[in-house]
Amino acid sequence: MRNDLSKYNNVHWVDKLADWLEDELKKRETKDIYVFNGGLSVSGLQHIGRLRGEVILPEVLRRILEKRGLKIRQVLTLYTQDPWKGKKEQLEQFGDINKAKKYVGWPLIRVPDPKGCHSNWVEHYWSDFGPYIKEFTDGKIEVVYTHNLYRKELKEFAKEVINLKEKVRNIINKYRGRKPYSSNWIPIEPRCNKCGRIDSTEAIEVNNDMVRYRCRNCGNSAWISLDDSKLNWRVEWVGVWKVLRVDFEPYGKDHATPGGSRDSCVDLAINVFNFSPPAGIWYEWVSLRAGRKESDMTSSGFKGVTPKDWLEIAHPQILRFLYLLQHPQRRVVIDLVQIPQYYEQYYEAERIYFGKESTGDNAKDAYLSRTYGLSHPKELPKELPSQPPYTHMAILSQIIPKGKEEEALRRLKKTGHLSENPDEYSIRWTKELLNKARKWVEIYAPEHLRFKIPEKIPVDARKMIKDPKRLGELAKAFENLEKWNEEIIKSTLIEFGRNMNKKERREFYHDFYLAIIGRKEGPRAAPLLGLLSKNWVIKRLREASSYFSNSQT
Repeated sequence: MRNDLSKYNNVHWVDKLADWLEDELKKRETKDIYVFNGGLSVSGLQHIGRLRGEVILPEVLRRILEKRGLKIRQVLTLYTQDPWKGKKEQLEQFGDINKAKKYVGWPLIRVPDPKGCHSNWVEHYWSDFGPYIKEFTDGKIEVVYTHNLYRKELKEFAKEVINLKEKVRNIINKYRGRKPYSSNWIPIEPRCNKCGRIDSTEAIEVNNDMVRYRCRNCGNSAWISLDDSKLNWRVEWVGVWKVLRVDFEPYGKDHATPGGSRDSCVDLAINVFNFSPPAGIWYEWVSLRAGRKESDMTSSGFKGVTPKDWLEIAHPQILRFLYLLQHPQRRVVIDLVQIPQYYEQYYEAERIYFGKESTGDNAKDAYLSRTYGLSHPKELPKELPSQPPYTHMAILSQIIPKGKEEEALRRLKKTGHLSENPDEYSIRWTKELLNKARKWVEIYAPEHLRFKIPEKIPVDARKMIKDPKRLGELAKAFENLEKWNEEIIKSTLIEFGRNMNKKERREFYHDFYLAIIGRKEGPRAAPLLGLLSKNWVIKRLREASSYFSNSQT
Protein backbone atom coordinates (compact mmCIF):
# COMPACT_ATOMS: atom_id res chain seq x y z
CA MET A 1 0.00 0.00 0.00
CA ARG A 2 0.99 3.62 -0.51
CA ASN A 3 1.55 5.89 2.42
CA ASP A 4 -1.76 7.68 3.10
CA LEU A 5 -1.17 11.18 1.76
CA SER A 6 -4.83 12.00 1.15
CA LYS A 7 -5.02 14.61 3.91
CA TYR A 8 -2.25 16.69 2.31
CA ASN A 9 -3.48 19.21 -0.25
CA ASN A 10 -0.39 19.97 -2.32
CA VAL A 11 -0.55 19.39 -6.07
CA HIS A 12 2.60 17.30 -6.38
CA TRP A 13 3.18 13.93 -4.72
CA VAL A 14 6.66 15.06 -3.65
CA ASP A 15 5.23 17.91 -1.58
CA LYS A 16 2.54 15.68 -0.10
CA LEU A 17 5.22 13.17 0.83
CA ALA A 18 7.34 15.94 2.36
CA ASP A 19 4.34 17.05 4.47
CA TRP A 20 3.81 13.47 5.65
CA LEU A 21 7.50 13.01 6.43
CA GLU A 22 7.69 16.27 8.36
CA ASP A 23 4.79 15.07 10.51
CA GLU A 24 6.53 11.72 11.03
CA LEU A 25 9.77 13.39 12.08
CA LYS A 26 7.90 15.52 14.63
CA LYS A 27 6.70 12.32 16.30
CA ARG A 28 10.29 11.19 16.83
CA GLU A 29 12.98 12.22 19.26
CA THR A 30 13.85 15.88 18.74
CA LYS A 31 17.23 16.08 17.04
CA ASP A 32 19.53 18.83 15.88
CA ILE A 33 20.21 16.88 12.69
CA TYR A 34 17.96 14.24 11.14
CA VAL A 35 19.43 11.43 9.06
CA PHE A 36 18.11 10.23 5.69
CA ASN A 37 19.62 7.01 4.37
CA GLY A 38 19.60 4.83 1.28
CA GLY A 39 21.18 1.41 0.92
CA LEU A 40 22.92 -0.33 -2.00
CA SER A 41 24.87 -3.54 -2.42
CA VAL A 42 27.61 -3.18 -5.03
CA SER A 43 26.96 -6.64 -6.43
CA GLY A 44 27.64 -5.62 -10.02
CA LEU A 45 26.52 -3.02 -12.55
CA GLN A 46 25.42 0.13 -10.73
CA HIS A 47 22.55 1.19 -12.98
CA ILE A 48 20.49 4.38 -13.13
CA GLY A 49 17.51 2.62 -11.54
CA ARG A 50 19.43 2.76 -8.27
CA LEU A 51 19.41 6.53 -8.39
CA ARG A 52 15.63 6.69 -8.13
CA GLY A 53 14.72 5.45 -4.66
CA GLU A 54 18.02 5.47 -2.78
CA VAL A 55 19.50 8.77 -3.99
CA ILE A 56 17.14 11.18 -5.78
CA LEU A 57 13.97 10.56 -3.71
CA PRO A 58 15.60 11.24 -0.31
CA GLU A 59 17.61 14.10 -1.80
CA VAL A 60 14.51 15.89 -3.10
CA LEU A 61 12.70 15.43 0.22
CA ARG A 62 15.77 16.60 2.12
CA ARG A 63 15.99 19.80 0.09
CA ILE A 64 12.29 20.58 0.58
CA LEU A 65 12.50 20.02 4.34
CA GLU A 66 15.75 21.96 4.61
CA LYS A 67 13.91 24.96 3.13
CA ARG A 68 11.42 24.53 5.98
CA GLY A 69 14.22 24.86 8.52
CA LEU A 70 15.18 21.24 9.27
CA LYS A 71 18.81 20.18 9.32
CA ILE A 72 19.39 16.87 7.59
CA ARG A 73 22.35 14.63 6.91
CA GLN A 74 21.89 12.43 3.82
CA VAL A 75 23.78 9.14 3.77
CA LEU A 76 24.12 6.40 1.18
CA THR A 77 25.17 3.11 2.76
CA LEU A 78 27.05 0.61 0.60
CA TYR A 79 26.71 -2.98 1.85
CA THR A 80 30.24 -4.02 0.99
CA GLN A 81 30.51 -6.88 3.50
CA ASP A 82 27.79 -8.85 1.68
CA PRO A 83 28.84 -12.19 0.19
CA TRP A 84 29.56 -12.34 -3.55
CA LYS A 85 27.00 -14.79 -4.89
CA GLY A 86 28.85 -15.85 -8.01
CA LYS A 87 25.87 -15.62 -10.34
CA LYS A 88 26.46 -16.54 -13.96
CA GLU A 89 26.67 -12.89 -15.02
CA GLN A 90 29.08 -12.09 -12.17
CA LEU A 91 31.35 -15.02 -13.02
CA GLU A 92 31.40 -14.01 -16.67
CA GLN A 93 33.01 -10.66 -15.79
CA PHE A 94 36.25 -12.52 -15.14
CA GLY A 95 36.41 -14.34 -18.44
CA ASP A 96 37.76 -17.49 -16.79
CA ILE A 97 34.62 -18.69 -15.01
CA ASN A 98 36.26 -21.65 -13.30
CA LYS A 99 38.96 -19.44 -11.83
CA ALA A 100 36.35 -16.92 -10.67
CA LYS A 101 34.40 -19.56 -8.73
CA LYS A 102 36.99 -19.39 -5.94
CA TYR A 103 35.56 -15.97 -4.97
CA VAL A 104 32.00 -17.20 -4.40
CA GLY A 105 30.94 -16.29 -0.86
CA TRP A 106 33.76 -13.78 -0.35
CA PRO A 107 32.84 -10.33 1.02
CA LEU A 108 32.29 -8.02 -1.94
CA ILE A 109 35.06 -5.72 -0.77
CA ARG A 110 37.57 -8.60 -0.96
CA VAL A 111 36.65 -9.85 -4.44
CA PRO A 112 39.30 -8.67 -6.95
CA ASP A 113 38.47 -6.35 -9.83
CA PRO A 114 37.82 -8.66 -12.81
CA LYS A 115 39.26 -6.06 -15.20
CA GLY A 116 42.37 -5.35 -13.12
CA CYS A 117 42.00 -1.56 -13.12
CA HIS A 118 40.83 -1.05 -9.50
CA SER A 119 41.71 -2.44 -6.11
CA ASN A 120 38.63 -4.64 -5.84
CA TRP A 121 35.20 -5.49 -7.22
CA VAL A 122 33.42 -2.73 -5.29
CA GLU A 123 35.72 0.04 -6.47
CA HIS A 124 35.46 -1.10 -10.08
CA TYR A 125 31.67 -1.15 -10.32
CA TRP A 126 31.22 1.86 -8.10
CA SER A 127 33.40 3.94 -10.45
CA ASP A 128 30.59 4.35 -13.00
CA PHE A 129 28.11 5.42 -10.31
CA GLY A 130 29.65 7.02 -7.23
CA PRO A 131 31.59 9.87 -8.87
CA TYR A 132 28.49 10.85 -10.87
CA ILE A 133 26.07 11.20 -7.96
CA LYS A 134 27.02 14.87 -7.73
CA GLU A 135 25.82 15.38 -11.32
CA PHE A 136 22.32 14.10 -10.48
CA THR A 137 22.00 15.80 -7.06
CA ASP A 138 23.18 18.83 -5.14
CA GLY A 139 26.18 16.72 -4.08
CA LYS A 140 25.44 16.82 -0.34
CA ILE A 141 25.40 13.05 0.10
CA GLU A 142 27.82 11.11 2.29
CA VAL A 143 28.78 7.58 1.25
CA VAL A 144 29.31 5.05 4.06
CA TYR A 145 30.70 1.51 3.66
CA THR A 146 29.58 -1.30 5.94
CA HIS A 147 33.04 -2.93 5.98
CA ASN A 148 34.25 0.31 7.58
CA LEU A 149 31.33 0.40 10.02
CA TYR A 150 32.29 -3.10 11.24
CA ARG A 151 35.61 -1.74 12.47
CA LYS A 152 33.86 0.21 15.20
CA GLU A 153 30.13 1.05 15.18
CA LEU A 154 28.72 -2.26 13.91
CA LYS A 155 31.33 -4.15 15.89
CA GLU A 156 29.94 -2.64 19.09
CA PHE A 157 26.40 -3.29 17.92
CA ALA A 158 27.37 -6.95 17.28
CA LYS A 159 28.32 -7.29 20.93
CA GLU A 160 24.89 -5.98 21.87
CA VAL A 161 23.34 -8.52 19.50
CA ILE A 162 25.22 -11.37 21.20
CA ASN A 163 23.84 -10.34 24.57
CA LEU A 164 20.32 -10.27 23.15
CA LYS A 165 20.64 -13.26 20.81
CA GLU A 166 17.67 -15.15 22.27
CA LYS A 167 15.33 -12.21 21.77
CA VAL A 168 16.75 -11.70 18.28
CA ARG A 169 16.19 -15.36 17.40
CA ASN A 170 12.62 -15.37 18.70
CA ILE A 171 11.70 -12.31 16.64
CA ILE A 172 13.35 -13.53 13.41
CA ASN A 173 11.81 -17.00 13.75
CA LYS A 174 8.37 -15.37 13.67
CA TYR A 175 9.11 -14.48 10.05
CA ARG A 176 10.98 -17.61 8.93
CA GLY A 177 8.03 -19.97 8.79
CA ARG A 178 9.17 -23.57 8.41
CA LYS A 179 12.90 -22.84 8.78
CA PRO A 180 13.36 -21.44 12.30
CA TYR A 181 16.83 -20.99 13.72
CA SER A 182 17.84 -23.44 16.46
CA SER A 183 18.44 -22.44 20.08
CA ASN A 184 22.24 -22.42 19.64
CA TRP A 185 22.13 -20.03 16.67
CA ILE A 186 24.41 -16.99 16.89
CA PRO A 187 23.48 -14.27 14.33
CA ILE A 188 27.12 -13.69 13.33
CA GLU A 189 28.72 -14.81 10.05
CA PRO A 190 32.53 -14.82 10.41
CA ARG A 191 34.81 -14.83 7.38
CA CYS A 192 36.72 -18.09 7.03
CA ASN A 193 40.42 -17.27 7.16
CA LYS A 194 41.19 -20.32 5.02
CA CYS A 195 38.77 -20.29 2.05
CA GLY A 196 37.72 -16.63 2.42
CA ARG A 197 33.97 -17.23 2.43
CA ILE A 198 31.62 -15.31 4.70
CA ASP A 199 28.48 -17.21 3.72
CA SER A 200 29.47 -20.73 4.77
CA THR A 201 30.52 -20.33 8.39
CA GLU A 202 28.68 -21.09 11.61
CA ALA A 203 29.50 -19.08 14.70
CA ILE A 204 30.06 -21.38 17.71
CA GLU A 205 31.02 -18.98 20.50
CA VAL A 206 31.98 -15.35 21.06
CA ASN A 207 34.58 -14.11 23.50
CA ASN A 208 34.91 -10.33 23.70
CA ASP A 209 36.02 -9.21 20.21
CA MET A 210 36.64 -12.71 18.87
CA VAL A 211 34.30 -15.31 17.42
CA ARG A 212 34.99 -19.01 16.93
CA TYR A 213 33.47 -20.61 13.85
CA ARG A 214 33.28 -23.75 11.78
CA CYS A 215 33.29 -23.49 7.95
CA ARG A 216 30.90 -25.76 6.06
CA ASN A 217 32.78 -25.18 2.82
CA CYS A 218 36.33 -26.16 3.71
CA GLY A 219 35.95 -27.64 7.21
CA ASN A 220 38.21 -25.07 8.80
CA SER A 221 37.64 -24.10 12.45
CA ALA A 222 39.28 -21.05 13.99
CA TRP A 223 38.88 -17.81 15.88
CA ILE A 224 38.53 -14.50 14.03
CA SER A 225 37.82 -10.88 14.99
CA LEU A 226 34.23 -9.60 15.05
CA ASP A 227 35.23 -6.84 12.66
CA ASP A 228 36.08 -9.51 10.07
CA SER A 229 32.57 -10.92 10.36
CA LYS A 230 29.08 -9.96 9.33
CA LEU A 231 25.77 -9.85 11.15
CA ASN A 232 22.78 -11.77 9.82
CA TRP A 233 21.40 -9.49 7.09
CA ARG A 234 18.18 -8.55 8.91
CA VAL A 235 20.09 -7.75 12.08
CA GLU A 236 22.68 -5.84 10.08
CA TRP A 237 19.98 -3.68 8.52
CA VAL A 238 18.69 -2.80 11.99
CA GLY A 239 22.27 -2.17 13.09
CA VAL A 240 22.80 0.36 10.29
CA TRP A 241 19.61 2.15 11.35
CA LYS A 242 20.81 2.30 14.93
CA VAL A 243 24.46 3.27 14.49
CA LEU A 244 23.68 5.92 11.86
CA ARG A 245 20.57 7.07 13.78
CA VAL A 246 18.46 6.90 10.61
CA ASP A 247 15.16 8.79 10.60
CA PHE A 248 14.01 8.16 7.03
CA GLU A 249 14.89 5.47 4.50
CA PRO A 250 13.13 4.46 1.25
CA TYR A 251 13.27 0.74 0.41
CA GLY A 252 12.65 -1.45 -2.62
CA LYS A 253 9.32 -3.16 -3.16
CA ASP A 254 10.94 -6.56 -2.44
CA HIS A 255 11.11 -5.53 1.22
CA ALA A 256 7.56 -4.14 1.35
CA THR A 257 5.53 -7.36 1.60
CA PRO A 258 3.39 -7.41 4.78
CA GLY A 259 5.19 -9.71 7.21
CA GLY A 260 8.31 -9.47 5.07
CA SER A 261 11.85 -8.34 5.66
CA ARG A 262 11.22 -4.72 6.61
CA ASP A 263 8.43 -5.66 9.01
CA SER A 264 10.80 -8.07 10.74
CA CYS A 265 13.45 -5.36 11.05
CA VAL A 266 10.93 -2.88 12.46
CA ASP A 267 9.95 -5.55 14.99
CA LEU A 268 13.60 -6.07 15.98
CA ALA A 269 14.24 -2.34 16.33
CA ILE A 270 11.24 -1.75 18.59
CA ASN A 271 11.08 -4.96 20.63
CA VAL A 272 14.73 -5.97 20.96
CA PHE A 273 16.92 -2.89 20.53
CA ASN A 274 14.46 -0.37 21.94
CA PHE A 275 14.61 2.41 19.33
CA SER A 276 12.25 3.84 16.74
CA PRO A 277 12.84 2.51 13.22
CA PRO A 278 13.05 5.07 10.45
CA ALA A 279 10.01 6.28 8.57
CA GLY A 280 10.01 4.81 5.11
CA ILE A 281 8.34 4.47 1.76
CA TRP A 282 8.73 1.64 -0.72
CA TYR A 283 9.50 2.30 -4.38
CA GLU A 284 9.10 0.45 -7.67
CA TRP A 285 11.89 -0.79 -9.90
CA VAL A 286 13.02 0.96 -13.05
CA SER A 287 12.78 -1.10 -16.22
CA LEU A 288 14.77 -0.89 -19.44
CA ARG A 289 13.08 -1.37 -22.80
CA ALA A 290 15.06 -2.50 -25.81
CA GLY A 291 12.89 -3.02 -28.87
CA ARG A 292 9.95 -5.14 -27.76
CA LYS A 293 11.72 -6.51 -24.72
CA GLU A 294 11.30 -4.94 -21.30
CA SER A 295 13.01 -6.07 -18.10
CA ASP A 296 13.93 -4.70 -14.68
CA MET A 297 17.42 -3.31 -14.38
CA THR A 298 19.51 -5.51 -12.13
CA SER A 299 22.93 -5.08 -10.58
CA SER A 300 24.15 -8.67 -10.21
CA GLY A 301 22.44 -9.59 -13.49
CA PHE A 302 24.29 -6.77 -15.28
CA LYS A 303 21.18 -5.35 -16.97
CA GLY A 304 20.87 -1.60 -17.29
CA VAL A 305 22.84 1.54 -18.01
CA THR A 306 25.06 3.36 -15.55
CA PRO A 307 24.88 7.05 -14.60
CA LYS A 308 28.08 7.48 -16.60
CA ASP A 309 26.36 5.96 -19.64
CA TRP A 310 23.33 8.22 -19.21
CA LEU A 311 25.40 11.41 -19.02
CA GLU A 312 27.03 10.57 -22.34
CA ILE A 313 23.65 10.88 -24.10
CA ALA A 314 21.41 13.04 -21.88
CA HIS A 315 21.42 15.65 -19.14
CA PRO A 316 20.81 14.61 -15.51
CA GLN A 317 17.75 16.89 -15.42
CA ILE A 318 15.99 14.64 -17.93
CA LEU A 319 16.32 11.52 -15.76
CA ARG A 320 15.27 13.41 -12.63
CA PHE A 321 12.26 14.75 -14.55
CA LEU A 322 11.20 11.25 -15.60
CA TYR A 323 11.56 9.94 -12.04
CA LEU A 324 9.77 12.86 -10.38
CA LEU A 325 6.95 12.85 -12.92
CA GLN A 326 5.76 9.52 -11.49
CA HIS A 327 4.93 8.56 -7.91
CA PRO A 328 7.80 6.32 -6.66
CA GLN A 329 5.41 3.38 -6.37
CA ARG A 330 4.74 3.47 -10.10
CA ARG A 331 7.00 1.73 -12.58
CA VAL A 332 9.25 3.85 -14.78
CA VAL A 333 10.35 2.37 -18.09
CA ILE A 334 13.42 3.82 -19.78
CA ASP A 335 13.86 3.40 -23.53
CA LEU A 336 17.09 4.96 -24.72
CA VAL A 337 15.80 5.18 -28.28
CA GLN A 338 13.17 7.59 -26.91
CA ILE A 339 15.66 10.16 -25.54
CA PRO A 340 14.46 12.83 -28.04
CA GLN A 341 10.88 12.37 -26.82
CA TYR A 342 12.00 12.70 -23.18
CA TYR A 343 13.56 16.06 -24.05
CA GLU A 344 10.28 17.20 -25.68
CA GLN A 345 8.39 16.33 -22.46
CA TYR A 346 10.96 18.24 -20.44
CA TYR A 347 10.86 21.25 -22.79
CA GLU A 348 7.07 21.42 -22.54
CA ALA A 349 7.28 21.54 -18.74
CA GLU A 350 10.02 24.16 -19.02
CA ARG A 351 7.83 26.42 -21.18
CA ILE A 352 4.97 26.00 -18.72
CA TYR A 353 7.28 26.80 -15.79
CA PHE A 354 8.29 30.09 -17.42
CA GLY A 355 4.68 30.93 -18.32
CA LYS A 356 5.16 30.62 -22.09
CA GLU A 357 2.68 27.80 -22.62
CA SER A 358 -0.28 26.07 -21.01
CA THR A 359 -2.00 22.72 -21.38
CA GLY A 360 -5.32 24.37 -20.56
CA ASP A 361 -5.52 22.40 -17.31
CA ASN A 362 -4.34 24.45 -14.32
CA ALA A 363 -3.70 21.41 -12.11
CA LYS A 364 -1.65 19.73 -14.84
CA ASP A 365 0.30 22.93 -15.48
CA ALA A 366 1.07 23.24 -11.77
CA TYR A 367 2.18 19.60 -11.61
CA LEU A 368 4.44 19.84 -14.67
CA SER A 369 5.86 23.16 -13.50
CA ARG A 370 6.70 21.73 -10.07
CA THR A 371 8.24 18.62 -11.63
CA TYR A 372 10.44 20.81 -13.82
CA GLY A 373 11.56 22.88 -10.83
CA LEU A 374 12.46 19.76 -8.86
CA SER A 375 14.30 18.21 -11.79
CA HIS A 376 17.27 20.56 -11.51
CA PRO A 377 20.07 19.20 -9.35
CA LYS A 378 21.65 22.65 -9.13
CA GLU A 379 20.33 26.14 -9.90
CA LEU A 380 17.44 26.73 -12.29
CA PRO A 381 17.88 29.01 -15.30
CA LYS A 382 16.62 32.53 -14.64
CA GLU A 383 14.62 32.75 -17.87
CA LEU A 384 13.38 30.38 -20.55
CA PRO A 385 16.53 29.07 -22.23
CA SER A 386 16.86 28.00 -25.84
CA GLN A 387 15.31 24.60 -26.54
CA PRO A 388 17.07 23.03 -29.52
CA PRO A 389 15.20 19.78 -30.31
CA TYR A 390 17.25 16.68 -29.58
CA THR A 391 16.55 15.23 -33.04
CA HIS A 392 17.87 18.41 -34.65
CA MET A 393 21.02 18.13 -32.59
CA ALA A 394 21.37 14.50 -33.64
CA ILE A 395 21.16 15.61 -37.28
CA LEU A 396 23.53 18.52 -36.74
CA SER A 397 26.08 16.32 -34.97
CA GLN A 398 26.42 14.35 -38.20
CA ILE A 399 26.88 17.50 -40.30
CA ILE A 400 29.27 19.47 -38.09
CA PRO A 401 32.58 17.74 -37.21
CA LYS A 402 33.38 17.19 -33.55
CA GLY A 403 35.10 20.18 -32.01
CA LYS A 404 33.28 22.69 -34.24
CA GLU A 405 30.72 23.75 -31.65
CA GLU A 406 30.87 27.44 -32.63
CA GLU A 407 29.84 26.58 -36.19
CA ALA A 408 26.99 24.53 -34.76
CA LEU A 409 25.85 27.53 -32.70
CA ARG A 410 25.99 29.74 -35.79
CA ARG A 411 23.75 27.37 -37.74
CA LEU A 412 21.29 27.03 -34.86
CA LYS A 413 21.03 30.83 -34.68
CA LYS A 414 20.33 30.90 -38.39
CA THR A 415 17.57 28.28 -38.08
CA GLY A 416 16.05 30.03 -35.06
CA HIS A 417 16.75 27.22 -32.60
CA LEU A 418 19.14 29.49 -30.71
CA SER A 419 18.57 33.19 -30.09
CA GLU A 420 20.92 35.74 -31.62
CA ASN A 421 22.24 36.68 -28.16
CA PRO A 422 21.89 33.50 -26.09
CA ASP A 423 22.57 33.53 -22.35
CA GLU A 424 25.38 31.46 -20.86
CA TYR A 425 23.00 28.71 -19.75
CA SER A 426 21.65 28.27 -23.30
CA ILE A 427 25.13 28.20 -24.82
CA ARG A 428 26.36 25.62 -22.32
CA TRP A 429 23.20 23.50 -22.65
CA THR A 430 23.40 23.54 -26.46
CA LYS A 431 27.07 22.61 -26.65
CA GLU A 432 26.52 19.77 -24.18
CA LEU A 433 23.46 18.64 -26.08
CA LEU A 434 25.35 18.50 -29.36
CA ASN A 435 27.95 16.13 -27.93
CA LYS A 436 25.35 14.01 -26.14
CA ALA A 437 23.27 13.69 -29.32
CA ARG A 438 26.38 12.70 -31.25
CA LYS A 439 26.99 9.83 -28.83
CA TRP A 440 23.31 8.86 -28.93
CA VAL A 441 23.45 8.59 -32.71
CA GLU A 442 26.42 6.24 -32.46
CA ILE A 443 24.72 3.84 -30.03
CA TYR A 444 20.94 4.19 -29.86
CA ALA A 445 19.49 6.20 -32.74
CA PRO A 446 17.12 4.42 -35.15
CA GLU A 447 18.61 3.69 -38.55
CA HIS A 448 16.73 6.43 -40.41
CA LEU A 449 18.39 9.09 -38.23
CA ARG A 450 21.90 7.85 -38.94
CA PHE A 451 23.53 9.22 -42.05
CA LYS A 452 26.68 10.59 -43.57
CA ILE A 453 26.66 13.25 -46.24
CA PRO A 454 29.07 12.16 -48.97
CA GLU A 455 31.16 14.79 -50.76
CA LYS A 456 29.59 13.72 -54.03
CA ILE A 457 26.53 11.66 -54.84
CA PRO A 458 27.73 8.05 -54.91
CA VAL A 459 27.55 6.35 -58.31
CA ASP A 460 25.21 3.63 -56.96
CA ALA A 461 22.87 6.29 -55.56
CA ARG A 462 22.88 8.20 -58.88
CA LYS A 463 21.80 5.06 -60.71
CA MET A 464 18.83 4.61 -58.36
CA ILE A 465 17.45 8.14 -58.85
CA LYS A 466 14.31 7.72 -60.95
CA ASP A 467 13.48 11.34 -61.79
CA PRO A 468 16.55 13.61 -61.53
CA LYS A 469 14.74 16.28 -63.54
CA ARG A 470 12.34 16.79 -60.66
CA LEU A 471 15.28 17.41 -58.29
CA GLY A 472 16.37 20.22 -60.62
CA GLU A 473 12.89 21.71 -60.37
CA LEU A 474 13.12 21.54 -56.57
CA ALA A 475 16.45 23.39 -56.75
CA LYS A 476 14.67 26.19 -58.67
CA ALA A 477 11.92 26.32 -56.05
CA PHE A 478 14.51 26.65 -53.29
CA GLU A 479 16.46 29.28 -55.23
CA ASN A 480 13.44 31.58 -55.19
CA LEU A 481 13.18 31.52 -51.38
CA GLU A 482 14.17 34.77 -49.65
CA LYS A 483 14.51 33.05 -46.25
CA TRP A 484 15.93 29.65 -45.41
CA ASN A 485 14.51 28.00 -42.35
CA GLU A 486 12.71 24.81 -41.41
CA GLU A 487 9.15 26.14 -41.65
CA ILE A 488 9.66 27.74 -45.07
CA ILE A 489 11.43 24.65 -46.37
CA LYS A 490 8.63 22.45 -45.07
CA SER A 491 5.88 24.52 -46.72
CA THR A 492 7.90 24.61 -49.97
CA LEU A 493 8.21 20.81 -49.98
CA ILE A 494 4.49 20.42 -49.28
CA GLU A 495 3.60 22.77 -52.15
CA PHE A 496 6.12 21.09 -54.44
CA GLY A 497 4.55 17.67 -53.89
CA ARG A 498 0.92 18.85 -53.91
CA ASN A 499 0.09 17.45 -57.36
CA MET A 500 1.94 14.16 -56.86
CA ASN A 501 0.10 10.95 -56.09
CA LYS A 502 1.21 8.72 -53.22
CA LYS A 503 3.58 6.65 -55.35
CA GLU A 504 5.13 9.68 -57.03
CA ARG A 505 5.63 11.39 -53.67
CA ARG A 506 7.35 8.31 -52.24
CA GLU A 507 9.63 8.06 -55.29
CA PHE A 508 10.40 11.77 -55.11
CA TYR A 509 11.56 11.51 -51.50
CA HIS A 510 13.61 8.42 -52.34
CA ASP A 511 15.34 10.47 -55.04
CA PHE A 512 15.77 13.40 -52.66
CA TYR A 513 17.50 11.33 -49.99
CA LEU A 514 19.64 9.52 -52.56
CA ALA A 515 20.88 12.93 -53.73
CA ILE A 516 21.54 14.35 -50.27
CA ILE A 517 22.79 11.39 -48.18
CA GLY A 518 23.25 8.61 -50.72
CA ARG A 519 20.40 6.32 -49.61
CA LYS A 520 16.62 6.14 -49.95
CA GLU A 521 15.61 7.16 -46.43
CA GLY A 522 16.85 9.55 -43.79
CA PRO A 523 15.79 12.07 -41.14
CA ARG A 524 12.89 14.43 -41.78
CA ALA A 525 13.69 16.54 -44.83
CA ALA A 526 12.91 20.05 -43.54
CA PRO A 527 14.98 19.86 -40.33
CA LEU A 528 17.85 18.30 -42.28
CA LEU A 529 17.85 20.96 -45.01
CA GLY A 530 17.39 23.76 -42.49
CA LEU A 531 20.71 22.81 -40.91
CA LEU A 532 22.47 22.77 -44.29
CA SER A 533 23.30 25.91 -46.25
CA LYS A 534 20.86 26.95 -48.98
CA ASN A 535 23.62 27.24 -51.59
CA TRP A 536 24.96 23.78 -50.80
CA VAL A 537 21.50 22.20 -51.11
CA ILE A 538 20.78 23.89 -54.45
CA LYS A 539 24.18 22.88 -55.79
CA ARG A 540 23.65 19.28 -54.66
CA LEU A 541 20.20 19.03 -56.25
CA ARG A 542 21.55 20.46 -59.48
CA GLU A 543 24.35 17.91 -59.37
CA ALA A 544 21.70 15.19 -59.17
CA SER A 545 19.60 16.73 -61.96
CA SER A 546 22.64 16.99 -64.21
CA TYR A 547 22.59 13.19 -64.35
CA PHE A 548 19.26 13.53 -66.21
CA SER A 549 20.81 15.86 -68.83
CA ASN A 550 23.89 13.71 -69.26
CA SER A 551 21.81 10.55 -69.59
CA GLN A 552 19.80 12.13 -72.46
CA THR A 553 22.84 12.96 -74.60
